[in-house]
Amino acid sequence: MLQELSIKNFAIIASLDVEFENGMTVLTGETGAGKSIIIDAVGLLAGGRGSQHFVRTGADKAIIQGSFVFPKDGQTYHQLDQLGIDHDDGTVILQREIYRSGRNVCRINGMLVNTSTLKQLGETIVDIHGQNEHQELMQPDKHLRLLDEFGSDELLAIKSKYQTTYQAYQHLHHSMVSRNTHQKEWAQRLDMLRFQVKEIEDAQLQPDEEATLSQQRDRLMNFQKINTALQEGYLALNGDEEATGALDLSGKAMDSLSSIADLDPAFKQLSDSLQSAYYALQDASGEISKQVDQLEWDDNKLDEIEARLDVIHQLKRKYGDSEKQILSYLEKIKKELADMEAAEIDESDLDEQLDKKEQQLLKYGQQLTVERKKISAKLEKAIQSELKDLYMSKTVFQVRFKPTNDQYFATGMDDIEFYIQPNPGEEIRPLAKIASGGELSRLMLALKTIFSKSQGVTSIIFDEVDTGVSGRVAQAIAEKISGIANESQVLCITHLPQVAAMSDHHYFIDKQVKGKRTVTHIKRLNQSDRVKELARMLAGTTVTELTLDHAKELLDMATEEKRGRA
Repeated sequence: MLQELSIKNFAIIASLDVEFENGMTVLTGETGAGKSIIIDAVGLLAGGRGSQHFVRTGADKAIIQGSFVFPKDGQTYHQLDQLGIDHDDGTVILQREIYRSGRNVCRINGMLVNTSTLKQLGETIVDIHGQNEHQELMQPDKHLRLLDEFGSDELLAIKSKYQTTYQAYQHLHHSMVSRNTHQKEWAQRLDMLRFQVKEIEDAQLQPDEEATLSQQRDRLMNFQKINTALQEGYLALNGDEEATGALDLSGKAMDSLSSIADLDPAFKQLSDSLQSAYYALQDASGEISKQVDQLEWDDNKLDEIEARLDVIHQLKRKYGDSEKQILSYLEKIKKELADMEAAEIDESDLDEQLDKKEQQLLKYGQQLTVERKKISAKLEKAIQSELKDLYMSKTVFQVRFKPTNDQYFATGMDDIEFYIQPNPGEEIRPLAKIASGGELSRLMLALKTIFSKSQGVTSIIFDEVDTGVSGRVAQAIAEKISGIANESQVLCITHLPQVAAMSDHHYFIDKQVKGKRTVTHIKRLNQSDRVKELARMLAGTTVTELTLDHAKELLDMATEEKRGRA
């Protein structure tokens, strides 16, 4: 239940602090005083949509805080455990700050959370029922949700299995549609990858191969020039019959200097230099000789190298600027090809998988329909029982299942609509087409009465749900709301004196203009004040002694009614 509510700089409320108790609490006051604003604030604590327009003019932010207590075996307790939020004393403090910039800050027991988490928890604590909820009864597509709210644990378990299976079925179905839609593109991509992998692998490309081949090609293409240079170099070093070579001449120079090397360090240095030069020339001569022996012309080899280089150039033009890039691309497309071929194998039994999943979906869908029909019969009986107390005893209420031709929806295979027959002898028709405002109020109140016994929500808020009724019907609604308060805390905004009289606690909301600003105030009424407020609600502007007597009588009757019910 909601114990305390604190509101600062919210709409026309500058600052407001109020404590609530168990049972039925009513909020009354003139239209526009701020009654619904208080309910809006509670709605924001329960995760409702926030807006910077809620921030009071001149303020930077609005702050709303509520303190709630809840039974330890309730939904809220388990929800907090899942969120890892401490709740040792059984108290939950929800806080919401809305900044003029549009930023929202939400906290649960001091822990920062997002609005979806706040909403998830808030749904287990507060159930706000306003005039707009009547519209759910006017929208047949919302009727299935209302029916499921009355459902058993068994129905919820089957529904969970159905929805899990439905998601898997949808995934498989989308995969099949995608495969069929893009089958041509898929096949073309598969063929291209296979061709590219084969082309690169067949080439047996090696790292830095192009540089090696280019060097070999250059040697072959310059064979004559290389041969001439080597021969001339060798001749210059070794000489012939006509001329002495550089090697013999440097040898003689080395021998000459060697004979005087011991006479002077300078001679020794010259001797060593000549000796080094001689041996260097000797090594060069041997290497030239070796190169000359290895040198050979192979016209076919040059053609082979040219052809190989052409293959490499073609691969580079298609797949990369170097052997390294080409080989890297090969690894990439080999993986893609492997994945596609694996998927192709998987898709070969996609139809079989889809059919299997559809059979499961049909099974759970049919079970869900059977369970819903059981629940609908119980709901019909329960609602008609509640309607008797609301002066609609002759009204027939039915849950009708429409044919769906075995279509699968996210909610199941069912399409339902509520039908009513308000008066005997009339044709039973869709509720959305023939129900009056007063009938809608009573039907929704009947639903809330039934659900309050099973849903475990600790606080139920009614925001002017008694619109469109008066007289004995208003009294019946008052007694029904009071009855709900036996199961949960009830906060109720009302303009009906009958409803206000049945309350256990009564607050009066008014607004005043101070310093050119509108300020909302809340006051808890004692017994004397309640009589005056009920008289005002009965008479309007002019309150007479007779009206006051009537107000006292209403309170006395309400007290007797509650005492008799206890």
